[in-house]
Order: sequence, then C-alpha cells, then structure tokens
Amino acid sequence: MRAGCLAVSCALLSVAVLPAADARLVFTKSFPGSVPAYVEISVEKSGDTVYKEAPDDNNPIAIHLAQADSDAMFALAEKLEYFAHPIEANLKVAFMGKKTFRWDDGSPGQQVEFNYSSDPNAQALLDWFERIAESERGYIELERTVKYDKLGVQNALLQLQTTRDQKRLIAPEQFLPLLDRVVKNESYLHMARERAAVFANDIRAAGQPAAGPAPQ
Repeated sequence: MRAGCLAVSCALLSVAVLPAADARLVFTKSFPGSVPAYVEISVEKSGDTVYKEAPDDNNPIAIHLAQADSDAMFALAEKLEYFAHPIEANLKVAFMGKKTFRWDDGSPGQQVEFNYSSDPNAQALLDWFERIAESERGYIELERTVKYDKLGVQNALLQLQTTRDQKRLIAPEQFLPLLDRVVKNESYLHMARERAAVFANDIRAAGQPAAGPAPQ
C-alpha cells in the first residue's frame, strides 16, 4: 500500500515540475540612456513572440519563432529551475541594464532580476533574447527607411545582413514583405533593390526543405 502511494506521489511530483502548456517566458531590460531604453519580450512555447519597447507599447511587434528556437529557450529556463533561484554573479562589473527573467504560467509565477550572471545557462538564455531584440531593431529600422527614407534602405539592409552573417538574425521570414516591397518598387536605389532581392531569395531558400533523391 505504501509503495503504491509512493508511486502516485512521484507521478504527481513529475507532473508538477512540467511547464504548463500555455506558459511563457518574459524578458525585460531597463537601461536608461540606451536605445531602446526599455525592452520586453514574451515567448510562448508555440513560438509566438511579442516584442515591446515600452510597458504600454501601442505598436508591439508579433513574430513567430521556429519551434526549435522556442524549445531551446524553454529548455534553458528548465535548467534554471524556472527562475526560482538568484543568478546574479555579484561581481564588480559595469551596469549593463536591469534585466529580468520571468516564468509566467498563469499562477503568480517566478522571476529573477540581475545585471550580470556568470551562469552559462542564464548567459545562453540572455543571448537568445538579445538576438530577438537585435532582429526587431533591424526590422524597425528597415520598416522606417522603406516608408520614409528610401536612400537609407541600403544601409538598413547592410546592417541586417551583418546581423544574419553573425548568425544573430531571428525569424528572418518576417522581413520578406518589406524586402519584396523594395524589390518591386523602382523608386528605390537599384543597388538596394538588388540587395533586397538576394536577401529575400536567401531567406526563402533557407526555409525550403532539402530536395529528395532524383527520380530513377
């Protein structure tokens, strides 16, 4: 009888530590004087992600991460025990912004604040959020130049390609509508249209499944 109860208790415990299906990871960074001074990113297990540059941002950006990317982020949160313990390194380092990881599963949840962490899992998770932020800043700049500064499109594309070459571009498919708009509109610089076309083709090619064997 006691063995049976123990088995049930273990099963309940294993269920309790599993992330809820509708759980999300939330990251905030407040760094007055930087651009942007505030960032908030929420990532759901499905990959649905929202990027904000103010707590009351009226124009947030919604993107969708590849499932492998969101899975990697949630796996890191699990290694960090869903932020149940401090991760601040408490070293004498420069202030790099007040950062928060929060686990939101509908309950009060858990969160941890830090300036700098030497925990490799915290560093890896922070890098994911920073890559998302870099990508969305690139999106905002490309969107701005496409709408209001046609001569600036070339520089915005160059910066995005640098981000991509450094393997820091997240959810590249989000850029396709803007790239296609540049390609199809002759009012943009010819070199910008060519660069946008190559960039769009690369994104589409990367999203295609590998070709199977040639038919015999």
